[in-house]
Amino acid sequence: MTEMTIIQAINRALEFAMKDDPDVICLGEDIGVNGGVFRATEGLQKQFGEERVMDTPLNESGIIGTAVGMALYGLKPVAEIQFLDFIYPGFDQIVSELAKFRYRSGGQYPCHVVIRTPYGGGIKGGLYHSQSTEQLFTSTPGLKVVVPSTPADAKGLLLTAIHDEDPVLFLEPKRIYRTVTGEVPEGDHRVPFGKARVVREGTDVSVFAYGAMIPTVQQACQVLETTGIRAEVVDLRSLMPLDTEAVLRSVEKTGRAVIVHEAPKFCGYGAEIAALLAEKAIYSLKAPVLRITGYDTPFPYSLENLYLPNVDRIARGIQRTVQAG
Repeated sequence: MTEMTIIQAINRALEFAMKDDPDVICLGEDIGVNGGVFRATEGLQKQFGEERVMDTPLNESGIIGTAVGMALYGLKPVAEIQFLDFIYPGFDQIVSELAKFRYRSGGQYPCHVVIRTPYGGGIKGGLYHSQSTEQLFTSTPGLKVVVPSTPADAKGLLLTAIHDEDPVLFLEPKRIYRTVTGEVPEGDHRVPFGKARVVREGTDVSVFAYGAMIPTVQQACQVLETTGIRAEVVDLRSLMPLDTEAVLRSVEKTGRAVIVHEAPKFCGYGAEIAALLAEKAIYSLKAPVLRITGYDTPFPYSLENLYLPNVDRIARGIQRTVQAG
């Protein structure tokens, strides 16, 4: 076990995968000489050469299209998009081509492509560097979407993604790249998809979150513990496939549910969790499901701390849900 940050864990995962398998290729804007905008690939080009850690033109459609072609010829490309906000020029390549190759070929052509991209606010990036639009991709059949919140999960989910036969969108919570540390197993550490992680046990309410919201939710629950509210925190971490059993099991135990994410509320990912509970756990619920989210506006620059769910807003929402029951 080694103590490291999330960004260090991502770098170590890429290094391990490239040493272990010569078919693993990294490509993206400024990922080589500069090591990426957040330095996630720092040192990899020097270690593995320009043919395996490739700087590309500023062309997201070209990056993803090239990765698709590589995968169809048996390589395992890991493409970096500098910010999730920049992914839209490559959106058609992802949803119309990448996500469908395995299906349209009857399973003959698995598409080993991982798209790494930082998402979310909290770094004063403004409206073009702070978006959370994961729901656009979780509704695309054939595409898997995962979000780590700890260094161990960052390494484990990324290594699983690189070896998965389906394409994977790997969302990185850039706000906590360097503020969250933890022990990370050495070697081939993998975290299975479709398995949520119970961060803390509780009996009064279930709080579902992922990515950068997990540390904030934990702080809110620690505050509430002084009032006697014991909240269970579930890190979904795998958005597609979702661990529906873990969600239902938690709510059957607590009888209440709060969903937290920084994306806008309307048609956000939390709506799917709420619908799941309405369909399969309605008789377990003692209070209405509450969503604590970003607002249905463009992401603001000067007011980002009001836009993002914070400790106070989350704590008040949880308390209201418990009292409602």
